[in-house]
Amino acid sequence: MARRKRTSAVLERAVRRAASINSIDPSLDLGNGLTLPAFSTLIEMMRTKENAYNSALSTLDKLYREMLETEDKLGDMTEHMLMAVGTRYGKSSVEYGMAGGVPKSQRRKGLRGESLTPSGEQPLFVASVESKNGKTAATS
Repeated sequence: MARRKRTSAVLERAVRRAASINSIDPSLDLGNGLTLPAFSTLIEMMRTKENAYNSALSTLDKLYREMLETEDKLGDMTEHMLMAVGTRYGKSSVEYGMAGGVPKSQRRKGLRGESLTPSGEQPLFVASVESKNGKTAATS
């Protein structure tokens, strides 16, 4: 998703104000550095900075997309490298384990209906809870 580009309401208002003041007198000087040319210069500086910011966001979006594509390629190659080691040395080999795979002899095979907790293991605690009606229920 592309980052939202920035627009400045202050800049838009300043452009409108400059156009209105220009219709009064293009060389208006209100004292204390408040001149139309100084105002126009600041408007252009803000416009330049806003454009640079939005361009940087576009560049960042492009870089991010390229990084994600490279990450996908890297993930695929990582998987292919492990598969190639498994093909060359076998999936039960020490080399396959060294490459990050789990050798067949060390894989745990789950049976249908088997729970995740080992059988025969009891819960660590059993709490009793008394409800509002005075009945006691055991929970684990």
